[in-house]
Amino acid sequence: MDDDKRKELRDKIVFGVNLAVSRLIESKIKSDGELVYSQDGKVVRIKARDLKK
Repeated sequence: MDDDKRKELRDKIVFGVNLAVSRLIESKIKSDGELVYSQDGKVVRIKARDLKK
């Protein structure tokens, strides 16, 4: 696989991941949900509506 095709594939994957995250956040905002992630080995919970501010 040459560099141009690899870059194109990487760009498509990054775009897809960003789109999925955006849709997840919008869905959680509509249902007044929260997102959970790990930061420095600790579990962090945040309301989705706080991410849009």
